[in-house]
Amino acid sequence: MTRHLLHGKRAREGVALVATGSRPRVTVAGVVVDALTEGEVVGHVVAALARGEGGHVVTPNVDICRACARDPEVRAIVAGADLAVADGMPLVWASKLLGTPLPERITGADLIWSLSEAAAAEGLPVYLLGGPPGVAARASEVLRGRCPGLRVAGVASPARGFETSVEALADVREALVAARPRVVFVGLGFPKQDRLVRILRADLPGTWFVGCGSAIAFTAGAVRRAPEWMRRSGLEWLFRLASEPGRLARRYLVDDLPFALRLLTGCLLKRLTQRLPSGHSREPQRPW
Repeated sequence: MTRHLLHGKRAREGVALVATGSRPRVTVAGVVVDALTEGEVVGHVVAALARGEGGHVVTPNVDICRACARDPEVRAIVAGADLAVADGMPLVWASKLLGTPLPERITGADLIWSLSEAAAAEGLPVYLLGGPPGVAARASEVLRGRCPGLRVAGVASPARGFETSVEALADVREALVAARPRVVFVGLGFPKQDRLVRILRADLPGTWFVGCGSAIAFTAGAVRRAPEWMRRSGLEWLFRLASEPGRLARRYLVDDLPFALRLLTGCLLKRLTQRLPSGHSREPQRPW
């Protein structure tokens, strides 16, 4: 499963290599992302757990990058995570345009499977937090059926708005601490799920938390996921838009699509200007 890490000097305006020891990172749309494959992410988490170290995985997509650009608090959440992997083909395309390619798109909906498989192999208990009533329990059954030996330490589907109630938040916290999982999939949507992770990490310093959005609902079969070919070609958003137009139309068509087009256009212009002959005048481009 593990693939070779990216090597070599990589630095470009818009997508720049950030030195972090042996783990390469690039900046795309103003967000620092780990240039790892899904297998390498799983290997990193398992190795950290073997050392007794916990962490937090975020999966930035176009919508999250857009939020980071306008909200310093959201930007700090992403910057403070231990691993950030690109859940969005526009981010992968942008990195390739400027010669610092991310190896692949990695989604929470994929990590819930690969990390659960690794957890089963290593005897590490997992916990599912999120989704409508009954969905996390169903996802637990599906995961255990597909990952023999997987230990699910617990599931929880908190009521909407629980994070604003001291009592409800305390109940979620106490149940999670009592279960003592090593991997927690938090599917409450960004940034709510990741704000919660920042609260919970202090109680479980040896646990990895994965902000996974709709992954629990996908796993349970409560929400259909796009076919594989649409995921590979960057059209998963179109499938989801067709499935939930009332909820997603403004987000995808009004907010995210223009942002993605500006990002890709800016990166393409930078790539073209970098190829201009020496001495040719270059107009300054908006930094991404």
